[in-house]
Amino acid sequence: MSDKLRMSGGEALIKALERAHVEVMFGLPGGAILPVYDPIIDSSIRHILVRHEQGAGHMAEGYAHATGRPGVAMVTSGPAATNIVTPLCDAFLDSVPMVCITGQVPLAAIGTDAFQECDTTGITMAVTKHNFLVTEAQDIPRTIRAAFHIATTGRPGPVLVDIPKDIVDPVNPRSVMTWYEATDADMDLPGYHPLTQGDPELIRAAAQLIQTAQRPVLYVGGGILKSRAAEALLELAEMLQIPVVTTLMARGAFPDSHQLCLGMPGMHGNYTAVMAMQESDLLISLGARFDDRVTGKLDGFAPEAKIIHVDIDPAELGKVRKVDVGIQGDCRLVIEDLCAALRELGGAVTPEARRAWRSTLSGWQEKFPLVYEQSEPGHKLKPQYVLEELRDNNPDDTILASGVGQHQMYASQYWRFNHPYTWINSGGLGTMGFSIPAAIGAKVGKPDRRVWAVDGDGCFQMTAQELVTASVENVPIKVALLNNSYLGMVRQWQEMFYDERFSEVYLSENIPDYVKWSEAMGCVGIRVESPEEVAPAITKANAINDRPVVIEFRTDPRENVFPMVPAGKTNSELLVDPSQEHLRR
Repeated sequence: MSDKLRMSGGEALIKALERAHVEVMFGLPGGAILPVYDPIIDSSIRHILVRHEQGAGHMAEGYAHATGRPGVAMVTSGPAATNIVTPLCDAFLDSVPMVCITGQVPLAAIGTDAFQECDTTGITMAVTKHNFLVTEAQDIPRTIRAAFHIATTGRPGPVLVDIPKDIVDPVNPRSVMTWYEATDADMDLPGYHPLTQGDPELIRAAAQLIQTAQRPVLYVGGGILKSRAAEALLELAEMLQIPVVTTLMARGAFPDSHQLCLGMPGMHGNYTAVMAMQESDLLISLGARFDDRVTGKLDGFAPEAKIIHVDIDPAELGKVRKVDVGIQGDCRLVIEDLCAALRELGGAVTPEARRAWRSTLSGWQEKFPLVYEQSEPGHKLKPQYVLEELRDNNPDDTILASGVGQHQMYASQYWRFNHPYTWINSGGLGTMGFSIPAAIGAKVGKPDRRVWAVDGDGCFQMTAQELVTASVENVPIKVALLNNSYLGMVRQWQEMFYDERFSEVYLSENIPDYVKWSEAMGCVGIRVESPEEVAPAITKANAINDRPVVIEFRTDPRENVFPMVPAGKTNSELLVDPSQEHLRR
C-alpha cells in the first residue's frame, strides 16, 4: 500500500468533501474540530468564516436554496453544535439538502461531561434526516459519501456527522487511516430506499379524476422546486388549462406573470388563491404538505374537494388530509407520467366545461386585488410601496431572501416571482434572523446574480453580525431593512386579537442607529424616510458592488398584513383589507 494513501482522519474528511464536489463551506473553528481546519489550508474548498454558528447553518441553507446543491457547514462541539440546531431544524422542515459536520470530544471522554461535550447526535436526532457518530477514522470516506447521498436523495434534508477529535487528530494513532474511494456499493443503506417513480395505476386514476373535475386547482408546494420540476409543471398546467397556486415555499415555481397563476394561498395569501382552493372540487397537490398556514381550520378546508396528493415522502400522504389518490414519487417524474396518461385519455377537457370556474376566478381577481393606501406627506413609508419599488428597480431574476414576519409576507405578496430558485425564506420553522446569512449563502453560490435580503428590525438584530462576514469575505449582498420599531407581526396580532394590549413588542425608534451600525460592519448604510427617496436609494445600492449595502426604510408601524385568515378560523372567514370589506358583504 502506497504511503500516499496513508493519512489522518482530518485529511480524509477534507478529501471526502472534495470528492463530494464541495466548493464552499461555512464554519467556525474550535477545539474539537481544530485538527480538521489544518488540512483546509491546502484544500480547493473555499471556507467562509462566520461570526456565529447559526449563521453558518443559514448560509449553507441559502446556498442550497439558490444552487440546488447541498450546503455544507462545519463547527466544533458543545455550544457550537447547539448553536446550529436551529438551522438544522429549519432545513429539516423546509426539506433543504445540507450536510453539517460537528466536532466532538475524544471517544474516551464521551459521557464524562468533558469540556464542551454534549450529546450532539441525541440532540439533533429529531431535527435531521439522519445523523452519524463516527467512531473509526477508516469510516470517514464512507460516512461522508452516505451523508451527501441521504441529504440529496428522496425528500432532501439535513444530515449531521459528529466526529470525535481523536480520530481526526494527526498526533493520535487512532486517526491514521488508509484512503479509499467510497463506491455506490457503500450506499446500500439498510432501510433507506427512496421511491421516485410513481405507481402507473395511481397516476392513471389521478388523470381520470382530473378529466372529470369542474373546479380543479393545482396546489404547488416546495417539493416542485426540490425535484427541479418547474418546466414539467408549466407543461402540465398549460396542457390542462388548470389554475395554479404556489405556496410560500413554492414562489417562483410557476411564473406569477402567467395567466393561470393565482398567486400564493394561505394565512396571508391573496383572496383568489385562498378562495380557489376553498371552493375547488379537486386539489392536485404537488410537493405540498397541507400545512396549517395553508389549510386554516382543517375541518373547514376545501370541503367539496377531492384530493390528489403527490409527494416523495410517503409519510406525508394522508397525514393531514385524507386523499383520494396518493402517489409516492418524485414530482418531476410523476408529472411527466401524468402528462403522458392524460394524453392517452385525450388531453385537456373542453374549455366550455370549466368556463363558469374561470369566470368566478377572474371575478375574484378583479374584485379583490392586493391593496394598500400610499402614505401621506410627512408620514412614514408604507412597506408595500418599498417592496414594489424594490421589485420594479431590480432584474427579474434577482434572488430575494427574507426574514420572518410582516416583511416576509409583504415580500411574498408584492414581489413578482417569474423564475424558480429566486425566493429564499424560512417557511416551516419561521426563523427570525434567517435572511442575512441565507442571502450571503445564496450570493456565494450565485456570485453573478443580484441578491437582496428583506429584513425587519427585529430579525436584523438577531443575525446582523454576519454582515461582518459578508464585508470581510467580499460578498456584496444588499439589505432592505424595513424598520417599523416593532415586532410587527406580533403587534398586529395584539392589535387584532388582544384588544390592542401591546405587550413587549416595541423595540425602539432610534436605538440602534442602523446606518452607523452597518457602516461599522463595513457596509454602506443609507436611511430612507419618504417615498421620493425610495427609488434613488435602491438605484444607489444597486450601483455598489464592492461591499454590502444596508438601506434602512423607516416604515409605518400601524400597517397590517391583509388578507388574513385568523388563527382557528376557516379559509372562508378570510379577512380582506378594510377598504374591501364592503365588497365581501
